[in-house]
Amino acid sequence: MITFFLLLFVLALGVSAIGWARFVWFFSVGYGYSITALSVATAIIAWPTLTWISGLMLLLLALYGVRLSTYLLVRELKNRAYVKTVDLDVKHKADYPIGVVIAVWVSCALLYVGEMTPAVVRAVAADVTVAQGTGLVGLIIAALGVAIEAIADKQKNNAKKLNPKRFVDSGLYKIVRCPNYFGEILLWTGVFVSGIGCYQFWWHWVLALLGYIGIVYVMFSGTRRIELRQSANYGNDPEFQEYIRKTPILLPFVPIYSVAKYQWLKG
Repeated sequence: MITFFLLLFVLALGVSAIGWARFVWFFSVGYGYSITALSVATAIIAWPTLTWISGLMLLLLALYGVRLSTYLLVRELKNRAYVKTVDLDVKHKADYPIGVVIAVWVSCALLYVGEMTPAVVRAVAADVTVAQGTGLVGLIIAALGVAIEAIADKQKNNAKKLNPKRFVDSGLYKIVRCPNYFGEILLWTGVFVSGIGCYQFWWHWVLALLGYIGIVYVMFSGTRRIELRQSANYGNDPEFQEYIRKTPILLPFVPIYSVAKYQWLKG
């Protein structure tokens, strides 16, 4: 089992190495494609013990990773304004010592393996009947998260085509200001739930918890960056002020309207 996880870690390192071409790709383009690669590798290795629940979860994650990274890559290639925005938010690897870049690379690979741990341990479980209830519930939650994220990305893309200079407050953005990030959290909540009852060793729990807590932190950190960027771009717009006053920032129907003051979310 440890050897299997080490192989997955090496695979995540290999795929996320795309970040050496462009620093932000360690945790954007390299992220989604790493999840896809880990899902496919797990399905191949665990094929003899794969149940329909595990198979569907791995298929969902593989498709999710391809969609997300391809969407991000195409957006960068087509939208130069977006690239400039990213450059303002994220430094280049030349701005960091080589040791820091390597640490980021390794940390990203570890995070991706941690996120995948619940799906992996379920896929390789010797008892194919173990905890099917949590597996099915987790699969449903994860599928809902993937759908929300994909729909939110599409709605934002369409809205920006109509009016590039206006903030987006239509579709899912009427309910929450960062529905794509909420979908991401929902996805990995479902994955984490799906692994409950399958963990065989204490380090399974540690990896799964680190992966889940890590991605939730990343989503809140990303939300903070978006809030600061939007405040700089639209802060003088009365409509925007009304929108952020009434619309939760990340979790629908949870009255959290700002995370800008939380310096510990700076990432």
